[in-house]
Formats: sequence, C-alpha cells, structure tokens
Amino acid sequence: MKQPVLASLCLSLAASIWGGMYVVSKYVLDYIPSFTLVWLRYAVALIVLGAIAAVKRERPPKNGRDWGMVIAIGIIGYVVSISLQFVGTKWSNAHTASLITASTPAFVVLFARWLLGEALTWRKMAALLLATAGVIVIVGLGGSGESTFAGNMALVGAAITWALLSVLVKMASARLSVFSVTTYAIFVAFIGMTPMMFAEGPGLAASHWSVPVALGVLYLGVVSTAGAFFLWNKGMEMIDAGVGSLFFFFQPLVGSLFGWLLLHEELTASFWLGGALIVAGVVVAVRSGQSA
Repeated sequence: MKQPVLASLCLSLAASIWGGMYVVSKYVLDYIPSFTLVWLRYAVALIVLGAIAAVKRERPPKNGRDWGMVIAIGIIGYVVSISLQFVGTKWSNAHTASLITASTPAFVVLFARWLLGEALTWRKMAALLLATAGVIVIVGLGGSGESTFAGNMALVGAAITWALLSVLVKMASARLSVFSVTTYAIFVAFIGMTPMMFAEGPGLAASHWSVPVALGVLYLGVVSTAGAFFLWNKGMEMIDAGVGSLFFFFQPLVGSLFGWLLLHEELTASFWLGGALIVAGVVVAVRSGQSA
C-alpha cells in the first residue's frame, strides 16, 4: 500500500542522516582505515538489529528464493556499492564523486521501469531533471584536484549498484518484512566485508581508539547504518521506486548544511538556489506518487 507522506518522512530522514554522516566519517577515518570502518559499522548495526530481532522473534527468510534476494541486496548494495564509493572517491575527488553519485536516481528510474514495470511519466522525468539541476548548481560543473578514469568508473558503478539495491529492496519487501530484509542483508554484508577488512591490514590498533572515535563508530553503526538503512528500505516499500529515489538528493543538501554548522564551511547563493531546485523536484515527484 502506497503511503507517500510516511514514505517521504522515512526517506528524508535516511538521506539526511547520510548527508550529515561525512562530518563524523571525516574524523573517524583519520584513525581507522576505510574498509575496517565499514566492517565496524556493520558489526555494530548487526548487534543492535540482532538484539531487536531476538526480542521481536523475527524469523529468517524461509526459502532459497528469499535468501537469494537478501544475499543480492547485501552483496550488491552494502558490499559492492559502498566499496566502490570509497575506492572511487579515493581515486577521484569529492567534487566529482558528488556529481556522479547524483546520477543514482536516474538509474533507479530505469531499473524500476525494467524490473517493476513502473510508468516513466513526464512528471517523474521533470522531477528528476529539477533535482539533478539542483545538485549541479550546488557542487558546480568545474572540478578541483585530480580525477582519474578508474575512479570515475568506480563511482558510476557505485551509483548503478545502489540504484539496483533500492529496486531489489522494494521487490523483497513484497515477500519479507523490511526489518528482516535490512537485518539479514547487513549480516550478509558483514560476512562479505570481513575478508576485505583483513586484506586492508591492521586497522584496530589500541592507540587509534579514544572516546570520540568510539562514539563516532557507534553513531555510524547505530544511526547511519541500522537506523538509516531501515528507514530507506521502509520508505522505498511505501512509494514508487522512481519517486522515492529523488530523496537521495537530500544527501548533498544536508551535507552542505552540516558542513556550514559544524565545520564552518561557507554557503553561497548557489547552495540556496540548488536546494530550492532539489526541494521542488521532490515535491513534484511526491505529487506524482499521490496521483498515481
């Protein structure tokens, strides 16, 4: 059953959490390597979700088809996509990463058309163009720093795989509870990230730990992973995937706001114009979901 208002709230919260997450990540990554931090995020999230699942007596997927969907979500979205995003940003630059990652909703629209049979309406396309223009206005068209072909291709791969994840979640939620999909997909991702964590080398030296670092890891695991992943998956369950994908654009918007509030970064007129375009695109998208 479509619930566009509740879906909008869930998706906005998830994207906003991810948008502000970089402030915490920027600090913690000075002490813990990338893949090790992702592994820790999943470990903490799994403890929290596992405890809730035990209290709720949440049952695991019953058959091979359901497990196949959960494994695909965990590997494609939470292992491959997140890893490509880290690698791509490292080999490219943050500016280019922001622009390429902004292509995710376009891929969601295409996958939703192909796998879910969702209508590709003019209103959805207009919403997508408005929000994309908003991101371009915020981050600009000119790059800074080195940008490699391999890094850019990794970022495109990250955008495509996260889009596929969003559609697979909607398909899986027709058979399983969103909580079950989120919990067991993170379990799969935790297993998948383990060899990558070990391959990265020692990253958990006692000297790296402090109260702020520990609190940062807990925040990333509990809020940015367990909480935000569940909210995103729940939101995608209640609205057309092509419409829900537009809320992904709140990440750069909220990220810029947190940078202004916490890191004293400057907000220019382009930020406010771009933000207005993003909000306009989301409003158009939600109205299309209500009238669908």
